[in-house]
Amino acid sequence: MTQHIVIVGGGFAGLNAALAAARVAEERLAITLVSREPWLTIRPRLYEPYPETLRADLIAPLTTVGVRFIQGDVQAISDTNVELVSGKQLLADRIIIASGSVMALPPISGASDAFSIDDQATALAFDARLALIARTVAVPNLVVIGGGFTGIELALELRDRLAVHGAPAAAEAARIVLADRSPVIGTDLGDGPRPAIRDALAAARVDCRTGVEIASLGPDVVRLADGEQWAADAVILCTGLRAAPLVDAITAAKDRQGRVIVDSYLRIPGHPSMFATGDAAHALTAPGRPTLMSCQHALILGKFAGENAARDLLGLTPVAYAQTRYVTCLALGRSGAVFCEGWDRTPTKIGTDAGAIKAGINRQRIYPPTGSREEILAASKIG
Repeated sequence: MTQHIVIVGGGFAGLNAALAAARVAEERLAITLVSREPWLTIRPRLYEPYPETLRADLIAPLTTVGVRFIQGDVQAISDTNVELVSGKQLLADRIIIASGSVMALPPISGASDAFSIDDQATALAFDARLALIARTVAVPNLVVIGGGFTGIELALELRDRLAVHGAPAAAEAARIVLADRSPVIGTDLGDGPRPAIRDALAAARVDCRTGVEIASLGPDVVRLADGEQWAADAVILCTGLRAAPLVDAITAAKDRQGRVIVDSYLRIPGHPSMFATGDAAHALTAPGRPTLMSCQHALILGKFAGENAARDLLGLTPVAYAQTRYVTCLALGRSGAVFCEGWDRTPTKIGTDAGAIKAGINRQRIYPPTGSREEILAASKIG
């Protein structure tokens, strides 16, 4: 009987795991990918306008390389079985968990009713709200909560997004607040890109409010712990990520973001038939340097997980995960972008040159490979 690999999740890591497994298997293994939707959401771009366009077909590249696709929600995983909400059972010799991440909802009253851009559905809901604001509000008040990577990119895009909806005057008049409880915006990004971020936010007239404690959120107000209140036509949460809840039931060590701590081959200790990858996995790129919940790491983690699951079944030597180069490319709206090298995030390009790099990443490099079977499999190679 043909041995079977089941991949749970159709994001960047899951897709790349499937393609890499197909390349190693050379049709000697059955490979199935299960995902809620038949498309890959281009999640790193959801701060941009036109969120309805930010997805790519999953089925075409999978079908081209002989991977079966099943649309459905997974409700439980054991060492040899994946159970769907529909009741369907998928027996597996190896399972790759690539279930991704979700926004970490802050413990603030009213937070569950705020907007976000965590996935395409929430990004579309926010865009519809933004379109309504553009039509009906002369001086919009927009509050972005969370001054990390996503919050910065979104805040710097909001004027142009209002303009896209036909309200150039409202776009220029809008009051945009970027709020964070930390003492500086982009605290986790370090000192390197901070001057470029600061200058871009100032040029875009974003009101940065740091060191704030939010008590509650209403449909049109943000209430601070000190009693101050901000009017808000929309509140958008960009409050970080945690592993999707599917991994909660797996009996294995996890980090503070709920990610499974994997070994150097991305296997889950105590579960020899299970691998975790992408945002579901806490892996080390170097001693003391765990992977980040980012597309950059998910793409490569996926390739290693697929490679090693297939090698494991075929009796081949596994390949230890390594991802030595780390870069940061942060969009800065009308100010272009800032491109940094290394974990200390040393800026090497700022402005339009960095913006061109960001556009290449966002519009080309992270999209699924296309072409012939050989071309798609070649794109799944490590390195």
